Amino acid sequence: MSADDFRLVGAALCGIFLAVLLIVRGRLHPFVGLLCGAFTVGLVAGVPMADTAKAVQKGVGDILGGTGLVVALGLSLGAMLQLSGAAAALATTGLRLTGPRAAPWASLGIAIVIGLPLFFETGLVLLLPIVAAAAAALPDGEGKDRARLGLMLPALAGLSVVHALVPPHPGPLLAVEAIGADLGMTMLYGILIAIPTAAIAGPALALVTARGVRLTPPAIEGPAMVGTPPRRDLALLIVLLPVVLIAAGALGPLVPALAGSAWLAAASNPVMALLITNLVALPILFGRRLRDATIQDAIWSETMAAAGTTLLAIGAGGALKQVLVTAGLSDLLARLASLQAISPLLLGWLVAVGIRLATGSATVATITAVGVMPGVVAASGASPELVVLAIGAGSVFFSHVNDPGFWLVKGYLGTSTPDTFRTWSMLETAISVVGLAMVMAASYFVG
Repeated sequence: MSADDFRLVGAALCGIFLAVLLIVRGRLHPFVGLLCGAFTVGLVAGVPMADTAKAVQKGVGDILGGTGLVVALGLSLGAMLQLSGAAAALATTGLRLTGPRAAPWASLGIAIVIGLPLFFETGLVLLLPIVAAAAAALPDGEGKDRARLGLMLPALAGLSVVHALVPPHPGPLLAVEAIGADLGMTMLYGILIAIPTAAIAGPALALVTARGVRLTPPAIEGPAMVGTPPRRDLALLIVLLPVVLIAAGALGPLVPALAGSAWLAAASNPVMALLITNLVALPILFGRRLRDATIQDAIWSETMAAAGTTLLAIGAGGALKQVLVTAGLSDLLARLASLQAISPLLLGWLVAVGIRLATGSATVATITAVGVMPGVVAASGASPELVVLAIGAGSVFFSHVNDPGFWLVKGYLGTSTPDTFRTWSMLETAISVVGLAMVMAASYFVG
């Protein structure tokens, strides 16, 4: 490596360190911290300030123009499922159909299904209070807290693993577009890896991490619901519809009658799939009440409250990514990969882990990592789909105090801060490490 390469690495580290300092110590919003980090990278790397500013604008615009729409539409769908009671109906039915021994696995399965089209925080707000209520109804006894965690931790594992590995979640979807991976194959590989990963990190790991944990009453109340929940089959249709539309776009060309179908290609676009689902969900979930101004205000108030902070954070993450690319970090990593000094899958995972630990955001970690990986993929010939999944696995490594999700989970579980590290942080780390191991194993079979 040359002196310029070392300067570039130093610039990246300086920018990320400043962002961490401002977010963790300065208590600034990630939007401000990440923007300051982006300009610092450009300044230390010797990029002209005008070029740095253009890179920041481009990075924010690219992210919000694509992934931002997916986030907003996913949040609005989550608000509809919350306010209509559809998610609650699915969860309570699934948990009621199982006995105590199978309940953790039912909790995991429900979380994977409900979490497929939803942003992680949205799925958490929808599902965890319902699972917590079911857990609270368990018989009193010495092991009640452990049994309650045995239901809630698998639900968290299911939500987190699809958030990290399965499009149309914003992180994996953006990675697919940035690296040029096949969306349908990424979904297929992601689901195949997500299920065993969630089983290990959820029900299996909970048998160990839940021992000796004492719970207090949850600090966060469950979501408010409006009116009577819809039929459960209709609620399930709404949850699965965007995934079915996107999958149909990938599988449609295999059917002669659908090959080249313009309407299928349009409907399978993730933004269009979520928009269609939103439009179908309104009459199905609310019926005649959808014209009620109170219902409409409630849906969009819930959506905008969550969308504002989320979109600002990921937009600033896009700015940091673009400045790193403009400064030349992507080219440097590509050169290292061409020397076969490190596996491109492990490299993508490590970059995502570093950004995750620094910023606390899985989506920002994915955005930043994929921004510097296209050259690595081209130079190494690695499977783009597996690189996407490796980055996704790295993006959830060890949630801690700079992750808003850490405090949200703590509030819903009713755990102390040390016990949140012991349960939730270890769960996220298990997803990350097991996910990487499975991606590496799959690389021996996927060319």
